[in-house]
Amino acid sequence: MAALLPLLGAQGPLVFQPSFIYMSGPVVNSFLTGNSAGVNFSLAVVNHMDAETGFLPLSDCSGNRRAGDWSLNVTPGVDASKVTVSVTRNLQLCLLNTTDCCTEPLCIIETLQVSACRDSKMLAYLLIQAEIYANSSFMGNVSENASVIPNQVYQPLGSCPCNLTAGACDIRCCCDEECSSDLKQLFSGSCFTGVFGGNSSLDNTPFLGYFYHGSVSPSQVFSFKIPLQTVPEKLSNGYRQGDPIMTKENDYFTVPQQSMAGQCVENSPVAFLQNFDATCLTNLALYQEQSSFTQMINNGAGDMIQPNVVFENVTDVYSFITRIGDAQPTGSCKKETFAEYYTFTWKDRTVQEVNVTVLTGELCDGELLTRRFTVNFVSENSTATTELSGNPGYQVGKPVRAINMSSLDPATLNLWQPVGSSLCTPTFTPVLFGINSLSGCILEVDMNEDCNWLREKTTERLNSLVPATHVGKRGNSNYSVPNDWVKIIRLDPFNPKTNASVGNLEGVCQDIPANLNIRIITADVGAIEGIPQQEILGVQISFSTVTWQFQCGIICENKPSYLPITVSVQFIKVPAQPPIPKTRFQINYTEYDCDRNEVCWPQLLYPLTRYYTGEPYSHNFE
Repeated sequence: MAALLPLLGAQGPLVFQPSFIYMSGPVVNSFLTGNSAGVNFSLAVVNHMDAETGFLPLSDCSGNRRAGDWSLNVTPGVDASKVTVSVTRNLQLCLLNTTDCCTEPLCIIETLQVSACRDSKMLAYLLIQAEIYANSSFMGNVSENASVIPNQVYQPLGSCPCNLTAGACDIRCCCDEECSSDLKQLFSGSCFTGVFGGNSSLDNTPFLGYFYHGSVSPSQVFSFKIPLQTVPEKLSNGYRQGDPIMTKENDYFTVPQQSMAGQCVENSPVAFLQNFDATCLTNLALYQEQSSFTQMINNGAGDMIQPNVVFENVTDVYSFITRIGDAQPTGSCKKETFAEYYTFTWKDRTVQEVNVTVLTGELCDGELLTRRFTVNFVSENSTATTELSGNPGYQVGKPVRAINMSSLDPATLNLWQPVGSSLCTPTFTPVLFGINSLSGCILEVDMNEDCNWLREKTTERLNSLVPATHVGKRGNSNYSVPNDWVKIIRLDPFNPKTNASVGNLEGVCQDIPANLNIRIITADVGAIEGIPQQEILGVQISFSTVTWQFQCGIICENKPSYLPITVSVQFIKVPAQPPIPKTRFQINYTEYDCDRNEVCWPQLLYPLTRYYTGEPYSHNFE
C-alpha cells in the first residue's frame, strides 16, 4: 500500500498534508504531495475573511516567501515537497528598556496562507492558525555592572524590620520608605521604637541574624529515591551480614536464586551469613550452564580463596528430572549439572574456606531439569553436630536455638513444611530468628468425631512443634550453662469439661485449638565492631480456638471433613532498657516539649553553658 502512494500522488491533484495546522511554536512543517514541477509557492498573512461567506481573500500567486514576521522555505522532493514556515521575530518577553520583543504573554496571533500555484492559478493552499506565547526564559546579555551582595554574616536581616507590606505604607513604621511625608505626619508621634522601628543602635540583637558557626550534625532524612548502582569497592575490612560476597575480579559472586515472583534469577549475589535453598526449573533447549565455583573469592580481608570443588554423580535422577508429557527420552543426551551445594566456613568477618559439591547426570531431550542450589554458612568454631546461630548475638535468618531442660537434649522450634497433600505430616522446618512466619496443615475429621478427642489431637499436633522448654538467649548459648537460656511461657488452651456439641448437634465442636501463637521478644543489647548484637528476652506460646463444624454438600454424607490448623511466629523488638518516664510537666504542657516543638524553653540557657560551641564563651554574655 505504501508503494502506491507516490504513484497516486503523481497522477492526482496537488494536496497539502496536512492542509490545516494549529501553530504554537516557532516552526511548522507540511508536505505538498503530487507532481510539484513548475509549482510556485507563496506566503501571505490573512488579515480578514468575508464575514458573510467565510471565504478567504483572493489567492496570492506572487511568489513572495516572506510576509511580515514570517518566512517560507521549500525543499523539493521526487513526489512530495517539504514546506517549512518559521517566525523571524524575537519571541522573548520584554524587559525594562528593551525593544524587538513581545510586550504581552500572547506574542503572536495571526492566520497564514501558503499557496501552491502553477501559471498564476492556485492548485492547493495550506492554512496556518498561529498562536504563540512569549518565551519566559531570560536569554539577554548580562550587564557587567553586577550588583554586589554583601556578606550576610555581617549584615542585619533588615534595616527596617517594621516594613512588613510590600508596595504599601506600614502605619507607625517611620523607617518605611514607601510612606510619604504626609502619611508620616499622621503617626509621627507614635512611631515604633527600638529595634523593630529601625532606631536601635545595639550591636547584638536577634534582628542582626548572626550565623551559627558551630559543628552541625546532619539529620537523617529518609527518601523513596532508588539509589544508583555503583561499582563495588575492594574489600579489606571484612564482611557484614548481608554484604555481597566479592570475587577476585571485584565482581559479585553469584549463584542462581529464586525471586519474590518464584522465577529463577541466574546472576543473584550471595550475601554473607545468609543461607538459602533454591530450585530452578530448566529446559534443555534454553539452558546455558554458568559455573561460579571456578572463581576465586575475596575472603573479606583482601586475600583470595580458591573454592574446593568435588564432583559426584547423582544417584536419584528422577528427583531432578520431569518428562514433558508422554514423550520418551531420545538418544540426544548430554551431561549437565543437577545441583551445586556451597558451604562457606567463616570466622569473625571473613570467609575461611569454601567447599562446593557438584552433582552431575545425564539430561536428554524431552526432559525438564529441576536444578538445586544451596548455600550454607558454617562457623569455624562449630562442630558437625552443633551449629551456632551467631556469635554472640543472633544473626537474622539463623535457627532459634532451643533445649529441653528435663532431658538436656537440644531441640528446635518448628514450622510445618509444605507437602503435596497439605495434610499434617511430621515434616518440619526450623523457626528462623527475626523472620515472622506462618504455616499450617489440614486434619481429616469425621462427622461423628468426639470433641474431647479432637481437642486433644489438635493440641498434641501443635505442641509437637515446640518440644523445647527453653530457648537460647544468644546465638552461641552453651547447653551446659543454665543462665544462657530463657524459659518458654506456655498458656494452655481452654479445656471445657463438657463434650456436648453446640445444641447437641453432631458435627459441631466448640473451643478447638486451631492456631499456635509463638511470640518472641528480642532486643539490641550492645554492639561489637559497630554491629548490633541481638538477644532473645522472652518467649510465649498460646493457643487460639475456633468452633469446628462439619461441612456438608447437598446432603450430609459420612465422609471426612477438614480442619485447618496453623502456627504463627512473631518477633517483637523492644528497647533493651525501659525508656525514661515523662515528667508531669512534659505530659501536661506539650507545647514546651523540645521533641515536638521548635521552641524549646528547657534549653533557653543552653548558649550560656560550656557545651555551646557556636561562639567564644566570653561573647555569649554580650
